[in-house]
Amino acid sequence: MSAVQSTPAQPADASSPATSPATGQVVAVRGSVIDIVFPASALPPLLDAVEILWDGPERLVAEVQSHLDSGIAQGTAHDIAQGTVRAIALQGTSGLRRGVAVRALGTPLTAPVGDAVLGRLLDVMGLPRDDGPELPPGTPRAPIHRPPPPLARRSPRRDPMETGIKVIDLLAPLARGGKAAMFGGAGVGKTVLVMELIRKMVERHTGISVFAGIGERSREGQELWEEMRRSGVLDRTALVFGQMNEPPGARWRVGLTALTIAEHFRDEQRRDVLLLMDNVFRFVQAGAEVSGLLGRLPSRVGYQPTLASEIAELEERVASIPGAVVTAIQAVYVPADDFTDPAVAELFSHLDSSIVLSRAMAAEGLYPAVDPLASTSSLLDPLVVGEAHYRLAEQVRRTIAQYRDLQDVIALLGMEELSAADRLAVRRARRLQRFLTQPFLVTESFTGHGGISVPLEETLKGCRAILDGDCDDWSEGAFFMTGTLDQVRGRAAEPTGRTA
Repeated sequence: MSAVQSTPAQPADASSPATSPATGQVVAVRGSVIDIVFPASALPPLLDAVEILWDGPERLVAEVQSHLDSGIAQGTAHDIAQGTVRAIALQGTSGLRRGVAVRALGTPLTAPVGDAVLGRLLDVMGLPRDDGPELPPGTPRAPIHRPPPPLARRSPRRDPMETGIKVIDLLAPLARGGKAAMFGGAGVGKTVLVMELIRKMVERHTGISVFAGIGERSREGQELWEEMRRSGVLDRTALVFGQMNEPPGARWRVGLTALTIAEHFRDEQRRDVLLLMDNVFRFVQAGAEVSGLLGRLPSRVGYQPTLASEIAELEERVASIPGAVVTAIQAVYVPADDFTDPAVAELFSHLDSSIVLSRAMAAEGLYPAVDPLASTSSLLDPLVVGEAHYRLAEQVRRTIAQYRDLQDVIALLGMEELSAADRLAVRRARRLQRFLTQPFLVTESFTGHGGISVPLEETLKGCRAILDGDCDDWSEGAFFMTGTLDQVRGRAAEPTGRTA
């Protein structure tokens, strides 16, 4: 009786059919956690993938997370040394029972890479989920676990990247080849801002775009798919989704699948990559769920004890090398608007640009609700953006900070109790706040206002004119949801533009 064996040079991957004999057996199932017994000589290493050979609706793959124990199985002819591993399933386990055979794949989970994934919507295992054809048989695959590029291979250069969004270009410029994140609680406009950046930057971007939907709603994924198809950039984009209704293992690893696709284009094809992730907090949340299922003791605020290393594993792989850059834009949910949350605080340390969204500004209708005082960027330096831009940005921040300091006095006593200098600063700060709002392309169908993209020089020109007092006689309403200073001037000249 002969047995089919896979050659060492071509290990089976997590998407191919079973071709090797089963080597293990399921001994316990607790939700997404599966305990499997293997012979001690065939114990799969940590982070390797195993396939459960069940009769369920789709293939079931799990990732080994720990080695539990070892023992002896009593055989008829001789005793067999065996060990138990604990794995996290990447799909649902409903209907799985003990005694089902398991095959060790001999490799970590792999993802398809290369031109075949462009224009496709994939899941965490790289399977198409867009009702399209299967990927070509010869599509190369790469393991989702790999170290980041060594420091000696990284490119230290960071050039500002213009977005056409006034408040970002002025106060928190994004870096080509850097990492930026939008922080905010529920309902303050994170996804809208990320969608606007996708539309603006993907259309200008000449390289490849990879979108990772981590814990996304099905509606949001459908809207993104339709938006990219309408804008004609889908053929240069790969979308990888781990939806909100999927098991925590899928949501935990989908970001690594997207990173693997991006790294292939960077390393093998030397192409620039725009990596978009929404929402990174769902990655942390999935990791906390997995940690609890594995029985690990929680750390601060109930997070997993491996929080810092898991975030670093994801973020440090977003790196640029000479000849090819990876630019990352991420959305981060802030639970209960608490920016001291351990997951949020840990993410801040990995970023070049941090764009903080304010609930108070959103309540006033000042969109995008980017907080000009809390948002920061390592590129806002006179050696990078120039002395004039840097000084103007600092003056804008000081003026708005002065207005915020006076808001309690204004609420209690009114503007009349302020000095003449303070009243002037307040009027200019209010005009600055409204000038830094603008309508978005992605919200045209909801607001009825056409989207506006503003060049950086026009943003600087408008802010300088407001601070110099050239616009003191114009009404505040003329600055709201508009673009350049010339457009504000045209509004102010209209009879309706002079009303407060």
